[in-house]
Formats: sequence, C-alpha cells, structure tokens
Amino acid sequence: MLNWLSIRFVLFYRTYAPEKIRNRCRHTPSCSKYTLVALKRFGFVKGWNLGLRRIYRCRPPNGGIDYPPHK
Repeated sequence: MLNWLSIRFVLFYRTYAPEKIRNRCRHTPSCSKYTLVALKRFGFVKGWNLGLRRIYRCRPPNGGIDYPPHK
C-alpha cells in the first residue's frame, strides 16, 4: 500500500511540478524517474532510501548517467 502511494506521489510530481524545477536534474535518468525505478525494484523503504540519496547527490559538480543498482 505504501509503495503504491509512493509511486502515485512521484507520478503526481512528474505531472504537476513546475517545469523549471523538473528540468534541473543533472543526472540521467531524472531523479524522479530514478526514484520510480528504485521503488518498483526494491519496495518502499530501500526505494525511498536510494531515491533520497540520489536527490542529495543532485548538485554541482555531480551529474551523469546513474541507474539504481540491480537486486
């Protein structure tokens, strides 16, 4: 249930957040896409842990291609 709500929250953000904020991500895929993949792959706790750590890393001089680890 929490995982489903989390995925819905991220999808809501991707749809309605201002474009100015969404286009600032320095990584590929974007931080929200990374969080979606992590939530689907690892579940609620580890998915959010990976997603929030990714958002924390998303500042200069960091950037580049970065995907969640495999199980």
